[in-house]
Amino acid sequence: MGSDTFSSAGYRELTVPDGNLGERLDRFLAAACPEMSRSRLRQLIDEGRVTRGDTTIKDANHRVKPGELYKIDPPAAIPAEPIGQDIPLSVVYEDDDVIVIDKQAGLVVHPAAGNPDGTLVNALIAHCGSSLQGVGGEMRPGIVHRLDKDTSGLLVAAKNERAMTSLGKQFANHTIERAYHAIVWGSPRLGEGRIETQIGRNPYDRKRMGVMRTGGKEARTRYRVEERFGEKTRPLASLIECRLETGRTHQIRVHLTHLGHPLIGDPTYGKARQAPRAKTPEQEEAYKTVMDFPRQALHAFVLGFQHPSLHKTLRFESVYPEDMEHLLAALRCL
Repeated sequence: MGSDTFSSAGYRELTVPDGNLGERLDRFLAAACPEMSRSRLRQLIDEGRVTRGDTTIKDANHRVKPGELYKIDPPAAIPAEPIGQDIPLSVVYEDDDVIVIDKQAGLVVHPAAGNPDGTLVNALIAHCGSSLQGVGGEMRPGIVHRLDKDTSGLLVAAKNERAMTSLGKQFANHTIERAYHAIVWGSPRLGEGRIETQIGRNPYDRKRMGVMRTGGKEARTRYRVEERFGEKTRPLASLIECRLETGRTHQIRVHLTHLGHPLIGDPTYGKARQAPRAKTPEQEEAYKTVMDFPRQALHAFVLGFQHPSLHKTLRFESVYPEDMEHLLAALRCL
């Protein structure tokens, strides 16, 4: 891309090569700085942080010419608005670019209305400290994907702009490997399959998502039944592996409910059920454990992605948390 100068502070000097005559400024910069997102570069242009000689260029549509020297001078990252909080984390992997967490059930990922603090983001700010190089101009972790509050398992966050851009592209291109274990009521007739629908927000209940006949966003989930529990002819429950081809809000929970098999413990998409008649005290205790399970039985047990700078695939697996181990043990008693 011509003669370029880089620095750890984010400063760039970029010379336009012959082949870029008339190209838009934001496109030229995005190609020359793949570690920065197009939206971040446009933000820097709008803020007057891109110059040509002594001239500040604040138009992303500006056309570049060969031989011109452009400078990008991002401001120092400011402290993040969320405060760091000392919240226990299970760190699976960490380096200068990314951190992989095995999230416990009950932990909200990102501050929002109703959960202004006490979130994974607050915990990561405190844990990572000065190793956070800044995302979007703030000293905060880049949250590329989320897990619902009461879903446990593996989640990756970016520690700098380059990692955020790389992971964002991988999620957009559906090249991230994500596998979940779900424990559902009943058992699908087919042992494996693919659910493909449109998912959108329920017009009557904004906290719920649903399968839409029109509108919504395309959602695809592959599933495979791994174990059935209870009577062979009419299983009470099943352990299902789900692999996401897209990443919509509540996708697995909505898709399995649409299939007729909501997650055990799901307060949003499940419904009250009555335990079958127990034949032994052990069965009665097992039924009580199943019926009283306090959250959706969903665990993100596999996460794989291309490392932003090592250029190799990282893959992680997570064991069940204690509550799901107890639930499976109870189901296996039936």
